Amino acid sequence: MGEENREVTIGVTSLLSAIAGKFTSARLRPVGMRTKRGASLGTLESLKFVGPIPSPISGIVTTVNDRVVRRPKLLNDMPYTEGWIAKLKPLGLQEERVFLSRAVDATETLKNRIAEFHARCFKAFPDHEMYEIGTECSAVLVRLNELLATASVGDVVHLVTDDPTSYVEMIRWTDQTGHELVDWRQEGNLFHFIVRKEH
Repeated sequence: MGEENREVTIGVTSLLSAIAGKFTSARLRPVGMRTKRGASLGTLESLKFVGPIPSPISGIVTTVNDRVVRRPKLLNDMPYTEGWIAKLKPLGLQEERVFLSRAVDATETLKNRIAEFHARCFKAFPDHEMYEIGTECSAVLVRLNELLATASVGDVVHLVTDDPTSYVEMIRWTDQTGHELVDWRQEGNLFHFIVRKEH
């Protein structure tokens, strides 16, 4: 297939999302704009970051994702699916391909950046944080229910606990409440849970 028939999707990584924090604004250049590699496709703002979106290739903007303009947190929650930024028709992709990395080749660099920034990349970016160390899981779930009672539908909570029964209790809790357990992991004696309010 020739380059003229291709379209390239541009977005951010979950690592940028973890470092920048919750995105609050996305301003994107218009459809039809010609851009050079390294030129700005727009700007992003978060609680900890304001900056341009450099284009990894030269091209013509064919589509912009208006959904991320209206709801910038999509960049945090779904960077590889619904949270894309723009689509470009490449101009000179064959020559510029040497500047791009395949995911498998970028693994070591990404691991080093994650360690450097102490970043945690979860499947959804939290709107709320709960640190419940030294608290029994039943008491933690009462506090989680209280928080979710005042949260908006779709809000995400990052819960950290050291209760060794927490995984089993969280599965039971999601079955009872209908809220989604989006992600979880154990780091040492700490358990991290990402929960989304569903109703």
